[in-house]
Amino acid sequence: MQFTIQEIKDWQEIVDKIIPELKHNILLLKGNLGAGKTTFTQFLLKKLESNDEVNSPTYSIINEYNTPKGKVYHFDLYRLKNIEEVYDIGIEEYLDNAFLCIIEWPEVYEEELYGLNYHTMSIVNTGDEREVSFE
Repeated sequence: MQFTIQEIKDWQEIVDKIIPELKHNILLLKGNLGAGKTTFTQFLLKKLESNDEVNSPTYSIINEYNTPKGKVYHFDLYRLKNIEEVYDIGIEEYLDNAFLCIIEWPEVYEEELYGLNYHTMSIVNTGDEREVSFE
């Protein structure tokens, strides 16, 4: 699926189209700093009926949110330098015990997902717009 975002409110339409397509409990979010990964997550959690405040987990590395369907974990692996640091945060336990795991900056862990089912969303900031692809 491909989308173009021109205004922040456009995220709502994208979330509305993506939620029915979420067949797996892992969603990788890729994009440069400021691309909109956390903004997308805010819209997604609101649509999933979470009352929790959604912030970037840049410093905490993991944020936990409650929804009527279960826990959602939001990871930011940007500051982790190697796979050992990812395992040190206990990522496997989170992946096994969540309704949904949203992973920003997944590149350091992506090879370990081989054989698992997951979705990938890429966000490219082109200046005036954002080009979004979801698979």
